Amino acid sequence: MDNIQLLLSGLANGCVYGLIALGFVLIYKATEAVNFAQGDFMMLGAFVTIGLVNPQFMGIDFWLALPLAVLIMGALGYLLDVAVLRFIFGQNQVAIVILTIALGFVLRFIAGETWGHEPLSLVSPLALGDVRLGGVVLSLADVSVIVVTLILTFLLWQFFQRTRIGMAMQAASQNQMAAYYMGIPVKRVQGFVWALAAMVACIAGILYASKGPIDPSAGFIGIKAFAAAVIGGFGSLPGALMGGLIVGLIEPFAARYLPPGYSQIAPYALLIAVLIFRPHGLFAQVRTKKV
Repeated sequence: MDNIQLLLSGLANGCVYGLIALGFVLIYKATEAVNFAQGDFMMLGAFVTIGLVNPQFMGIDFWLALPLAVLIMGALGYLLDVAVLRFIFGQNQVAIVILTIALGFVLRFIAGETWGHEPLSLVSPLALGDVRLGGVVLSLADVSVIVVTLILTFLLWQFFQRTRIGMAMQAASQNQMAAYYMGIPVKRVQGFVWALAAMVACIAGILYASKGPIDPSAGFIGIKAFAAAVIGGFGSLPGALMGGLIVGLIEPFAARYLPPGYSQIAPYALLIAVLIFRPHGLFAQVRTKKV
């Protein structure tokens, strides 16, 4: 029974990692850039929602504040691309990596100065009550994380496979110049991708804050999400989710059965093994170019 409890708890945590990893993959699929501020987008989305919902701030109804927070973060992601990232459009991807690392520090500073550095809890109906499955107790927040992650992953996968803009994003990722000559508005597409990734991160932040208190340093969870994206396959949306689930499951079982401290390094040990034996990720579909 304890193992089942660990399994369900690990799945819930893994879904949060998977949602953040989805943001990594979204941006990478469209721009071939890595946004190391994705975890900080999650953190900021959670604090924006706290600022809208909690009584000591604005006190808006949760279900009204939820889409508002998602739209705010989407607008922030789009403006970030328009105001900053487009000025280094076409430059080496290392420049974007350095820029997003610096952006993470800025977002953590803004969150700390605005809402303080002490942990805050989101007043969320998702955090009220438990679900009992036999002798296993699972919080409603954990159930919400799992359900929302599955739905969102499916919708995003359909978006990339079925819609014109989704295919345009993939075309821009493979060859920006060719996509431009084919009439695809590459810069506008990239702005939409950054907005979408920020919105996904906001949803992850809302779910994460529903599980417990959050502070500005919570953005560092993006490091685990990055490991999850690499383990699953950096170009695969389902792979990002599976990588998040793997990392989430490793942590509680490693904490239970390995010596103290090993649970923190277990996901990264797996990351090293994957990079050595399957560098494209466990669930990546490797395509070969025909010449």
